[in-house]
Amino acid sequence: MSKVAIEVKNVSKEYRLGVFGTGMLSTDIKRWWYRIRGKEDPFRLVTAENDRTTVSESEFVWALKDINFSVKQGEVLGIIGRNGAGKSTLLKVLSQVTPPSTGSIKARGRIASLLEVGTGMHPELTGRENIFLNGSILGMSKAEISSKLEEIVEFSGCAKYIDTPLKRYSSGMKVRLGFAVAAFLEPEILIVDEVLAVGDAEFQKKAIGKMKDVSKGEGRTVLFVSHNMGSIRALCDRGLVMEQGKLAFDGPVDEAVKAYLSQANAEEIDLNLREDRVGRGDFRFTSIRFVNAQGEACSEVLSGEAVTVQVQYQLKKNLDPKKLIFTVNICDVYEQMVLSFISDEMGFVADELIDGGMLELHIPALNLRGGSYSIRLFSAYGSTGADDLQDVVDQAAKMDVHPSDFWGSGKTTRPMYSALCAGQMQHKKP
Repeated sequence: MSKVAIEVKNVSKEYRLGVFGTGMLSTDIKRWWYRIRGKEDPFRLVTAENDRTTVSESEFVWALKDINFSVKQGEVLGIIGRNGAGKSTLLKVLSQVTPPSTGSIKARGRIASLLEVGTGMHPELTGRENIFLNGSILGMSKAEISSKLEEIVEFSGCAKYIDTPLKRYSSGMKVRLGFAVAAFLEPEILIVDEVLAVGDAEFQKKAIGKMKDVSKGEGRTVLFVSHNMGSIRALCDRGLVMEQGKLAFDGPVDEAVKAYLSQANAEEIDLNLREDRVGRGDFRFTSIRFVNAQGEACSEVLSGEAVTVQVQYQLKKNLDPKKLIFTVNICDVYEQMVLSFISDEMGFVADELIDGGMLELHIPALNLRGGSYSIRLFSAYGSTGADDLQDVVDQAAKMDVHPSDFWGSGKTTRPMYSALCAGQMQHKKP
């Protein structure tokens, strides 16, 4: 029987809204006073749930609430959930970056964490010095670290800059080095947050392969947070689904992915009310709808039919239309992108941008096999498109594609995910 590497019992984490730090001494004393008298924590009764879509009437919020689970040695656990669900807070508590407000955590073995870009590294020290620093923190001797140094440097791909101060590294280089340090210094438990998304596709593939090796081959435990359902399914045996700071599902990874996607797709939120978005917001998506070949609003189309995606926007200040990049991504049920329409690649430039205007993407033949898909909207402003992120909305809308006799052969296409599609963009004034 496998040993338990991590055991989490009744863990909750409370934050005081609008305040930096963990809280106030008076709050801690009051909580302690209630606890020694055997009474319930007084703040559990008045604290709001971690629902980012509502305005809280309470001064406090539960980022985590009554979390219970255990992880066996050598198990790879995927932790998934929408933005603000409590995933990163859970990893910080497990990594002892911040203590839980209530409950207990037992971890058997050394923990190495990669939670944010540059976590646990000193910007003034070189890459080489940071490797030895992290090894020392994990309790390793200088000889042990030296024996792993060559592997770490080779895996990270930072050999040329290994004696350069970390502050000179790009975000991707910091993630490469940070992951290599965490994986090769032989911790019993490896905790990795979404930061791998900063790295390029080649490194992400290497990192996932390494996590498989350390779990299957070396018997180490891995906790992995990602929004990439493909990576979660490829790497993990089991999945936890977080929702509003609570544990919504714990089970086999394929079922966890389905639970997460059904949770996300169940919400039909007007884009004006969506809080789980990022960007400056000078250009902001306000609504989206699909129109079929007959000019009717629709949410379901046949494979191979024409469809138009209409996206209205809001403008807070004047922007040069030549510098705006607008993207519509179509993703499968695992949030893997199967189609991407990018305005600058298509040679599209709006004649002008007007508050309340509409951008249209006309797809003459939606060459998607049958299945459920979601739309991701992205906009950026600047010469490269990365200078100024304006608005990003994941799962802005759901689209159901029904199989059809796409090839005219008398046979219906099988439901599976593949695509090859052309499209045209245009701009409409309000």
